[in-house]
Amino acid sequence: MAGPFGPDKYPDLMEDIQSTLETIARLQRERTTLHGRASVRRGRVTAVVNADSVLVDLKFGRGVEDLEYPELARAVIEAVQQACADVAQKSKQLMAPLDEQRSRLPKLSDLVPGMPDVRDRLPQPEPAPVTKPATQEIYGEEGDQPDREMTFDNVEMVDKRKTREPGVTDSGW
Repeated sequence: MAGPFGPDKYPDLMEDIQSTLETIARLQRERTTLHGRASVRRGRVTAVVNADSVLVDLKFGRGVEDLEYPELARAVIEAVQQACADVAQKSKQLMAPLDEQRSRLPKLSDLVPGMPDVRDRLPQPEPAPVTKPATQEIYGEEGDQPDREMTFDNVEMVDKRKTREPGVTDSGW
């Protein structure tokens, strides 16, 4: 006895699901080889990121010494952000066949009568800001900041040796 989503209604469902899983595995392997690249300030700063948007290479070109430190810092950030956008676009293009293949599969609402379509109800993630966080977000409020001086617990104090005392570097060795 065939149910509402038995083989008579969706005869190729298992083959389609298997094909989609194989496509996902292949695309995931291909995705790991992607890199994003961007150059800014007329090629003075070039950034390369991997498929996970992790910076893997940063190069400074000719004339980089003409940039002031704040401008160099902004150029690095800009290059990395553009490289991340580049790899995101390449990932989207790579995954396009998967989206087309998924659209051919039946939705849960097709299989279970009265079930809402879950894909339409999934919340879309909000993009993270690409601006520098406020100092308070990084270090906390003024009163929360520990002293900038480093302190250590559980240390052993050692008497300093005089520079004239013989030691390992003594020529008498």
